[in-house]
Amino acid sequence: MKKIIPGLIFLLWLNVSFGQKSNHDLHFDTLAKQWDEAIPLGNGMLGALVWQKGERLRFSLDRADLWDMRPMKGLHRKEFNYQWVIDHEKSKDYAPVQQYLDAPYDREPAPSRIPGGALEFNIKNWGQVRSVHLFINDALCEVKWTNGITLRTFVHATEPVGWFRFENLKTDFEPQLIMPRYQGAVKTSGDPVGGDDLSRLGYVQGTIKRNGNSISYLQKGWGGFTYEINVRWRKIGAGIVEGVWSISSQYPGKKINTLAFIVTQQALKKRYSDTYAAHALWWRSFWNKSAVHVPDTLIEKQYYLEQYKFGSASRQGAPPISLQAVWTADNGRIPPWKGDYHHDLNTELSYWPCYAGNHLQEGIAYLDHLDENKTNYKRYTKMYFGKEGLAVPGVTTLDGTEMGGWIQYSLSPTVSSWLAQHYYLQWRYSMDRNFLKTRAYPWVKDVAVFLESLTFKGDDGFRKLPISSSPEINDNDLNAWFPQNTNYDLALMKSTFKIAAELAGEMGLKNDAAHWRKVLSEFGDFAITSNDELMFSPTMPYNQSHRHFSHMMAIHPLGLIKWEDGKQSQHVIKNSVRLLDSIGPAYWCGYSYAWLANMKARAKDGYGAAKDLQIFAKAFCSVNSFHLNGDQTKSGYSKYQYRPFTLEGNFAFAAGLQEMLIQSYAGFIEVMPAVPTEWKDIRFENLRTEGAFLVSASKNNGNMALIKIKSEKGGRCIVKADIPVKQVKVQSKSSVKIRQDQDGKTLVEVECKPGDLISIVNGQN
Repeated sequence: MKKIIPGLIFLLWLNVSFGQKSNHDLHFDTLAKQWDEAIPLGNGMLGALVWQKGERLRFSLDRADLWDMRPMKGLHRKEFNYQWVIDHEKSKDYAPVQQYLDAPYDREPAPSRIPGGALEFNIKNWGQVRSVHLFINDALCEVKWTNGITLRTFVHATEPVGWFRFENLKTDFEPQLIMPRYQGAVKTSGDPVGGDDLSRLGYVQGTIKRNGNSISYLQKGWGGFTYEINVRWRKIGAGIVEGVWSISSQYPGKKINTLAFIVTQQALKKRYSDTYAAHALWWRSFWNKSAVHVPDTLIEKQYYLEQYKFGSASRQGAPPISLQAVWTADNGRIPPWKGDYHHDLNTELSYWPCYAGNHLQEGIAYLDHLDENKTNYKRYTKMYFGKEGLAVPGVTTLDGTEMGGWIQYSLSPTVSSWLAQHYYLQWRYSMDRNFLKTRAYPWVKDVAVFLESLTFKGDDGFRKLPISSSPEINDNDLNAWFPQNTNYDLALMKSTFKIAAELAGEMGLKNDAAHWRKVLSEFGDFAITSNDELMFSPTMPYNQSHRHFSHMMAIHPLGLIKWEDGKQSQHVIKNSVRLLDSIGPAYWCGYSYAWLANMKARAKDGYGAAKDLQIFAKAFCSVNSFHLNGDQTKSGYSKYQYRPFTLEGNFAFAAGLQEMLIQSYAGFIEVMPAVPTEWKDIRFENLRTEGAFLVSASKNNGNMALIKIKSEKGGRCIVKADIPVKQVKVQSKSSVKIRQDQDGKTLVEVECKPGDLISIVNGQN
């Protein structure tokens, strides 16, 4: 962040000291009584949840790199190799595979994310809470009590510190640091969903020391890992206390992080007002990147809450979004599914909204993590598959080490293909040629090298995997393996070689591009029923309600089957979606609805997409907007009625609304391609598209009124506009062509230069 002059900081503080209200804020008349309904604050590395536990105000404190990194016990036997699995699948002796590779994930408590601790304040004599407000524009939580006490607290946007300020205090101020309970009786064991008891980790309980207005908690973890929490405060006049907290972590052999007590010591040299102004300035910049306005208030509010969580959970320099990011469960247990990195769906969905939402800088934190762990992934590729190139485990620790679990997805050979799509999207939405050369193509090429060496031509002449699967279809049983490519694996492999050929061609690597096109041509067609419905595999139709729409990857997110390709593709898309709906959502999770909304948007079904987003928001989210997986209303939207918190559904929701408002995957920009006819007045600003274009548009009284486009890098821009050709007017300094497509929509084509501004207006308005 650039240096801000003191006078400017003061002016900013005058403007934002109490938070800037928004229609999308969270507002309650009482503090939450459990952690997964709390007010969330975060900056990608540090996180806090503000709630009430008993008679105490509680901040649940978290840091993204708090991990127990012990190897998964029993996983790395001599049998840990792909060929051994193939042999047991062929011989139908599959129990040893389940015992050695699947079971450790459920049986062992670690490796796992772990919670930090908590900061508590005694509020017994403060009276009733009058209001609790999360100002999302400034990422500020404000709590007011009836006796006049006010709390304002935030996690600083760019510094590793959280701040709090109490006003009108009428009692002594005695904060307490609360340690996680690492010792005690084990009440839960072997429960990856609800979470094991923390005491199973076997840590010696940490120590808490107080020195004046400073309290420190030091906890030793596994293998020499330690972390420290420090809180420090000062009184600045009658009834006013300002304080800070921080968490530091240390791993043996790694760079030493600044200790928490030093961070707080330095932070408290600054004024709350100056620090808050700098924090608020970052968030103002974040919100200025893009905006959407739709007439459905439920969907719009949920969208902004998702954007807020995304800005709080992903930041360059911090680990990317894991299952719960910086809001690990504060219930005395290991977080659901160990809070790990699930690459069979969860991490990928979490980063869907960064592209159209114009938050590429936050999104690249995901790819930074993958590149940082690339050496470890290659070790795993060589050890498990016995191949060169790049495969990524489907379930990993902070440093990318495999954790096991149902191996059909946790050790799937196509995981890195789905990750490759994110490298491709980062390139397409940024058009950053240095990124293409140094990061995107090297990753995709390594994945392609691996998949080419692993696959072979079958009896039908098409390239195939030795055994194939579709995530969580038939659980982890023997019949979860298929002798032919599943549509899931096939779509990911075809996507990899298609992308590899395109990127190689973009770089002028003609031989590489020709080779990848040849390999791509050696894969067969997708398995489709006589009713034009995508199947799980050539031997298994979609015949069961299931949360993971793995068989439809070719439609979304990979875009291999596109609506724009014509009637046959449209039949496949419509009929496959119709089949999903007809079999029903009995075993869907919240993220299933969010994902389906994206698919329906690709099918140009605005009504259906909006309906699924509405169901997600009203039935699958906590009052604080956290995705709880199960149907909390018990209204028949799912038989799952539990409440494990994970984030991927939240961010897939945001991407779903973006898909309704703008699409650019088919070689042109389509504005508002899938909005309900009932949505008469819509507008958005600075949504990003492939080709590095920033698009703003408005629809008034059901008619497209204005489209504005800014070209960052130049190049051909084709816009599909719902404005009759005779009414369209274009303002551009570059050459413009206007024509009508087969659907009667107007196509505006502009050869842009970097920085060009294009305005497309409905002349009838």
